[in-house]
Amino acid sequence: MIKQLIKFSLNHIPRPVLQRIAGWAVPVAGLFYKGRGAECPVCGAKYRKFMPYGYVQPRPNALCPKCLSLERHRLLWLYLTRETDLLTAFPRTLHIAPEVCIMRHLKPHFKSHPGQYVTADLESPLADLHFDVQQIPLADGSVDVVICNHIMEHVADDRRAMRELHRVLKPGGWGIVLSPVDRDYEQTYEDDSITDPDERTRIFGQYDHRRIYGADYADRGFPGRGHRLRRNLHRGRAQAIRPAGRSHVCGLQSLTGGRRNGCPTGIARRRSGAWSCRGNRFRRLWKRLWRGPAR
Repeated sequence: MIKQLIKFSLNHIPRPVLQRIAGWAVPVAGLFYKGRGAECPVCGAKYRKFMPYGYVQPRPNALCPKCLSLERHRLLWLYLTRETDLLTAFPRTLHIAPEVCIMRHLKPHFKSHPGQYVTADLESPLADLHFDVQQIPLADGSVDVVICNHIMEHVADDRRAMRELHRVLKPGGWGIVLSPVDRDYEQTYEDDSITDPDERTRIFGQYDHRRIYGADYADRGFPGRGHRLRRNLHRGRAQAIRPAGRSHVCGLQSLTGGRRNGCPTGIARRRSGAWSCRGNRFRRLWKRLWRGPAR
């Protein structure tokens, strides 16, 4: 019953409404999941298992009832806390389509440094700014960090959006752009003639998705360097893709089979003048999160 209710809500209730009611409705439903079988690394809450979540076929053990984190959010949080200085320093950060579970930690952290943490969204009532990521109303080189997750598959012109993210980053800045990737596809599949929500759900996996990213995902964000980024992400090795004096947004690629097996990711970042991929560490983190409740 919970699976069907979640599936119906995701597909029929407008997203701004969902964002307002989920904060109290999901925790109430979570009372039925109390236990000690699983622990959320984002909020520390323990349940016998997480709640199901998904637009088409809700997957089990996915949604934390307390902080609303999904698998990708928990993986991202582990990366941010273990591999970056975001929670120990105060870099000017642009967080697009902010995940509530992550934002709840970052806002208090930046409270003593007004203006250093800015959230943005097209329509969310929770965001500070409202704009289209294809046309960001910020100056060139104005932010140190960009976090933009699961947005590129929604926008009309994803290449333009990636260029905008690159434009607002300072030289030496870093970013995380997380997107679902199906590596069974050599080329990204998109068809703008498909506008029917049901047909989009059938083909793209969600009613508001516009494409299925394939093995060329890195090339779309890094023209001329994508083959190197893709090769090194697959190997889990460090790779240098930064031209002199420029910063780059990090493309994320699935490391364990793409969209059909969930969406674990390897995250690349700049370190000592190059971009490094912590692929092996992310495989370990993902296995820890994905294997289900602890015994």
